[in-house]
Amino acid sequence: MTTTWHENMTGWHKSTYTHWEENACVEVGGAPGLVGIRDTKQWALPDRSRPILVLPAASFSALLDHLGR
Repeated sequence: MTTTWHENMTGWHKSTYTHWEENACVEVGGAPGLVGIRDTKQWALPDRSRPILVLPAASFSALLDHLGR
């Protein structure tokens, strides 16, 4: 059986950079050396079909730096 990113990622939490009033929230989770990003609006989907953007931790940090944290 193949494991999914949802099984490998832990510590999912809403990003402090989201805007809850506009229902534009994302969650971030982690695995060793990786960061996952997923949309909170898709919470009802089964984990296997819920999309996750997975980035190396250094790339995620660079993205936040580019966006001005």
